[in-house]
Amino acid sequence: MLQLNRRGLGAALAAAVGLLTLGAASTSQAQGTRDPGAEQFVQASAQKVIGILADKSLSETQKEAVFHRAIDELADVPKITNFVLGKYARSITPEQKARFTPTFRAYAESVYRNRLDDYHGEVVKVTGSTVRKPGDVIVNTQITGGQNAQPVDVAWRVLGGPAGWKAVDVQFKGVWLAITQQQDFVSTIDNAHGNIDVLIAQLQRDAKRPLAKR
Repeated sequence: MLQLNRRGLGAALAAAVGLLTLGAASTSQAQGTRDPGAEQFVQASAQKVIGILADKSLSETQKEAVFHRAIDELADVPKITNFVLGKYARSITPEQKARFTPTFRAYAESVYRNRLDDYHGEVVKVTGSTVRKPGDVIVNTQITGGQNAQPVDVAWRVLGGPAGWKAVDVQFKGVWLAITQQQDFVSTIDNAHGNIDVLIAQLQRDAKRPLAKR
């Protein structure tokens, strides 16, 4: 089983955020300043995702469908899909990519939903942001309400600018999930002597496992 859901990777993986080079559009903010546009995007989009998970009026089938659409609004799914393959993004065949893309999507959604469900929160509040470079911003939030005794810190990395923003990673307890996924996926393929089909098969099995056991 892949290791990306295990805890205790915080310090090393948080440091690795500087290695995440997914590209960015240009904005006028200088490095280190806040970006109100990025903050507003995360406030609205993340709140929508959290609200869906907290909505007890939705059936599980309805919740999955609405959550899927909300993830499209929040995240740059194609960019994340390419990033998590690491060096193998250059060698994956079109046929393998056609199988990997929906498989990873289903797997990733279950992982993100599990992590967010862990906090049982209802309200997202932006607490600040940092411009890493123009068009590349870390937005810090706290999730409160629901069953949270204390606010939970969650950070979102977003790329874009005035024309639009998309999230490319999310950090829980010091762990950036896309970075963790890339490390685990590349390791799995390496151990399979470069056979990407092994990773696809693993994700297909994991995607079918009950959410509570992930």
